[in-house]
Amino acid sequence: MRDVCVQYGQHVALRDVTMEFAHGRIAALVGPSGCGKTTLLTVMNRLTDLIPTCQVSGSCSFGEMDVMSRSIDLIALRRRVGMIFQKPNPFPLSIRKNILLPLRQHGVRDRARAMEIIEQSLRDVGLWDEIKDRLDAPASRLSGGQQQRLCLARTLALEPEILLLDEPCSALDPLASGRVEDLIASLRNRFTVIVVTHNLAQARRIADDVAVFWVADGAGRVIEHGSTQQIFESPQHELTSAYIAGVRG
Repeated sequence: MRDVCVQYGQHVALRDVTMEFAHGRIAALVGPSGCGKTTLLTVMNRLTDLIPTCQVSGSCSFGEMDVMSRSIDLIALRRRVGMIFQKPNPFPLSIRKNILLPLRQHGVRDRARAMEIIEQSLRDVGLWDEIKDRLDAPASRLSGGQQQRLCLARTLALEPEILLLDEPCSALDPLASGRVEDLIASLRNRFTVIVVTHNLAQARRIADDVAVFWVADGAGRVIEHGSTQQIFESPQHELTSAYIAGVRG
C-alpha cells in the first residue's frame, strides 16, 4: 500500500498510509477506536465500493494485481482476499450449505468434490469432530465461537491467499476467543493474515508484525510499524510507548 487515503464525504478517515504485508506472516493492526483500522481492511478487498460517499486514493497491489483498478474482477479479488467480521455472520442455512453455497457460486459443481472441501475446511478450523453428525442442522444453533469458526471455514474453502480479520474474537467469551486465537496462529505460513484487534496481549501472542494507528490532524494514520518484538519492547514513537503502557488510548 502506498499513500492510501480514504474519505467519507468531507471526513478523512485515513491519510497517507504506506505499508507492506509479507506472505505467511500475521500482522496486527492496533490503536484506539476510530483511527481507521477496519477502514484499511475494507480497502484491501474493495468493500469501500459499497459506500456511496467513500473516496479512496493512493495505490494498493497484491502480487501483480492492482487492487485499485476499476476493471478488476471484484468476485475474484474477494475470493483471494477473504474477510471475517467482528460478529459471526453465518448464512441462515444449514452448516453444510453455509460452505456449499459459496463453493457453487465459485464454480465447484461436483458434489463429491464439494464434500471433500467442506470436510477439509471444517477440519482446518477444528469443527469437523464437533459437528460432523449434524451438518444439516441450522448454523444458527452453533455457539458463538463455533459460528465464527464456521465463517472462517467458509472463507478457507475458497482457498484465499490473504485473510482479513476484523476483531474476530471481540464478540466471543474467553474460552471461544482462545480457540479462535489458536486457530489464527495456526494459519501462519499458509496465508497472509491481517487482524484488527484492540487486545494488545492478543496482538503480542499471535502477531509477527504490528502497526499502530492513531488519529492525527483529524485523520487516522500509521504512527509506527515493525516487528512485534520491536513495537512492544522498544517502540520509537512516544504515543506507541504510551499506548502500550496503557497511559494513552
